[in-house]
Amino acid sequence: MRRRFSAAYQTEPLSALAVWSRRLAVFSLLATVTSIIVIRFGFLELRPALATFFGALALAGLSILVGLAAFAAIWQNGSRGMSLILLAFLISAAILAYPAYLAYQYRKLPAIHDITTDAINPPRFDTLAPLRATDGANSAVYAGLYSAEQQRAAYPDIEPISIDVPPQRAYELVLRIVNRRKWLIIDERPPQPPQRPGRIEAVARTPVMGFREDISIRVAPDGDGSRVDIRSSSRYFEHDLGSNAARITKFTEDLNTAVDNAAPVKKLMTPAKPQAKGATKR
Repeated sequence: MRRRFSAAYQTEPLSALAVWSRRLAVFSLLATVTSIIVIRFGFLELRPALATFFGALALAGLSILVGLAAFAAIWQNGSRGMSLILLAFLISAAILAYPAYLAYQYRKLPAIHDITTDAINPPRFDTLAPLRATDGANSAVYAGLYSAEQQRAAYPDIEPISIDVPPQRAYELVLRIVNRRKWLIIDERPPQPPQRPGRIEAVARTPVMGFREDISIRVAPDGDGSRVDIRSSSRYFEHDLGSNAARITKFTEDLNTAVDNAAPVKKLMTPAKPQAKGATKR
């Protein structure tokens, strides 16, 4: 009976819509991977590469629509192709999942791109400033009061970092974290208290697309300890989708952990009481 059913099923025509759904999904996958590689390694200008990426996402959406039409056709005429539809759905869903998350972040978070722990006197971009003077790049000048208000509302936990270590030691810990996170260091100047704070300028990249985000860190004396301020700003686009705030939050956690691990442990020793002469040991 099973052989008869299988033979009958094999004689049914293969749904053309199911075939096209899979083709669109596979082509979308290839276009997505290619566009990410092109953007990350800078093989083309940013705009045409992004156009290719969004075109690939549109093809993934079209693949799902064609797959739904194929499912309806198979339900009516009993043709083959369900496995092709399922494969197309899996590929398209994998392609669209992360962009869908970014779209949610776009709607949820404020449209700002410049985040800092000190909105009154943010760390400057000196060496990085010429790189932000090109067409389409965001200015090296801090975005201003409006951005600061939006940041305070969305990320109230981002504040100056005060640590109980001297400036030189704080600078060394900060530099170690920057190197561990593989940020590209553009300029570094150790602190020379009280005249000059320590400064580090570096470039980080977003995980998938590799968009450049510029970083400036300032290490200044603060009483017996140090104050560390960091600024992270997207070089392109007005909305950073929360990436700069996430970077600063993780940096703050890493620095506090490094300070805790580096702090010497002081043990209080209780002096032994002198034993009286002639006392009998037991």
